[in-house]
Amino acid sequence: MTDARPPLSRLRWTGTNRLVPTRYPSAGILDRIARPEDLDAIVELESWTNDRVSAELGLLHSVPREEWVTGTPMASVVMAAFCHPRPGGGRFSGPGRGAWYAGRTLDTALAESIHHRTRELDEVGSYETRVQMRLYHADFNGMFHDLRGRAAQFRGVYDPDSYVASQRLGAALLAEDANGVVFDSVRHEGGHCLACFRPALVQNVRVAAHYEYVWEGRPQPRVRRLG
Repeated sequence: MTDARPPLSRLRWTGTNRLVPTRYPSAGILDRIARPEDLDAIVELESWTNDRVSAELGLLHSVPREEWVTGTPMASVVMAAFCHPRPGGGRFSGPGRGAWYAGRTLDTALAESIHHRTRELDEVGSYETRVQMRLYHADFNGMFHDLRGRAAQFRGVYDPDSYVASQRLGAALLAEDANGVVFDSVRHEGGHCLACFRPALVQNVRVAAHYEYVWEGRPQPRVRRLG
């Protein structure tokens, strides 16, 4: 059932957990521009009209300019979540506009992250690689649609193998100016996750740690904290 709307809850979460491959930098163009309007001047400069800019900005046009986060540390990290959605999209976001996904705890974030990285290896049929990940903490304080404990009512939304129903619900909520969704983790029993639809609500982003996932011929990797 996805035509219904889950109720709203006030969410005050500090230190939520999001893991991103370290190949994506933690600083970029959007950290340095004071206003969204300044970006136009930057991309017009010949020295910036290259693949670096295109790669960093991604689907920036899919986010209304009034929603952009600029001129603050980690602005590029925040916007990257919305401008570089995973192919096929996430549970509550489609391939045209991403969302900031985070786990309430590190264990939940690790379980979710490892699941998606392992799925990528499933597609190539090899479990022999290693990936270094950067852990970001972020804080949230706002009203979010609350799906926790409602798996029976929203069964399709919690389908472990399909995002059809959940993306449909996410698109409907986004169109209604919702802030996002808080939900039970599908990959970590008892864990909770957040899908934030609005860049400005992702507050106080900071690097917390680095991890490495090492696959050695089987789907479950070794995980170690670096440094």
